Formats: sequence, C-alpha cells, structure tokens
Amino acid sequence: KISIFVVDWKLTEHLNQIDQESREQVEMLMKQMVEKQGVTEELKVQNQTKWVRLMNNIKASAEEMVLREILYI
Repeated sequence: KISIFVVDWKLTEHLNQIDQESREQVEMLMKQMVEKQGVTEELKVQNQTKWVRLMNNIKASAEEMVLREILYI
C-alpha cells in the first residue's frame, strides 16, 4: 500500500507541475498575442463585444497551442 501511495503522490505532483507550467505558457502566449493583435484597454472601452471576442479567440488559440505541445512531445 505504501508503494501505491508513493506512486500516486508522485503522479499527482507531476500532474500539478505540468498544470502550472501549462497555465504559465498560456498566459505568456496570450500576452504576446494580445500585443501582436493590438487588443488594448482602449478597445475594451470602445467596443467591448469585439474585445471579448478577440480575447476569447486568443485564449482558445493559446490553450490549443500549449495542449498540442504537451500531447505531441
């Protein structure tokens, strides 16, 4: 039973590390994409619907990029 606990703990630790790294990568990619696409706070004030649409697309793209990197490496 102890060895199963150790394996489970190590797996949980590993998955938590992957989760944290993935979230950081998504955040970094989103910042880069926001800057590249010119999505600004000014746009958010002027056209909130467009800003939300762009941010949702950026987030989905960043998440997809990170998932592909994790799954296919």
